[in-house]
Amino acid sequence: MDSTPPTLTERRKLDTQLEVARTAARLFAERGAHAVTAEQIAQESGIAVRTFYRYFSSKEDAVAPLLTVGAGHWRALLAAAQPQEDVVTALERTIRQVLTATADADRETMRWTLGLLRAADDDKDLRDVWYRVNGESEAQLRTVIATLVGPDTDPFTVRIVAAAATQALRVALEMSAADSENATVAEPAQLAARALRTLTHGIQLEVVEVTNP
Repeated sequence: MDSTPPTLTERRKLDTQLEVARTAARLFAERGAHAVTAEQIAQESGIAVRTFYRYFSSKEDAVAPLLTVGAGHWRALLAAAQPQEDVVTALERTIRQVLTATADADRETMRWTLGLLRAADDDKDLRDVWYRVNGESEAQLRTVIATLVGPDTDPFTVRIVAAAATQALRVALEMSAADSENATVAEPAQLAARALRTLTHGIQLEVVEVTNP
């Protein structure tokens, strides 16, 4: 994996993409997917349409950076798990942390995310982006879990736990979105924790303490 830090130009590009993603998610949540165009997203983001298509292949693809950032934050929290902490426990703790909004900006992002998922019910391309991001997140989560538990752990178990955690979060968000347009931001965290406990019942994976030679 390339650990080279991004250049200033790359950071600016990523920041722009994330801002466009937030705008796209807000518009989809407010108006529905079919009522929003790439031109509208670009205009409200303050960029040219040609710039939009340089960053994204479609209007639905524009939300991917927002979803990816959330998944990346979750993996970073998990990677910092304390030595000897059960990985399933660490997963539940970090899931609750990322899904529990504590600031106005977090609550707003959660509302956009739930609205986005409601919009995805009527837009196959938007659903495809959502499933694609979840699949990519699961693959990267496996790497984090494998690093935490060490090379002697059964790879099948690592993969099952990563899949269970990813699907627990996905289902919780989808159910919260479907519940009502006024779904509270606390519901996804509670549902995801419940799903994770159900899907990983009987599995225990401890974090190993890695020491440098």
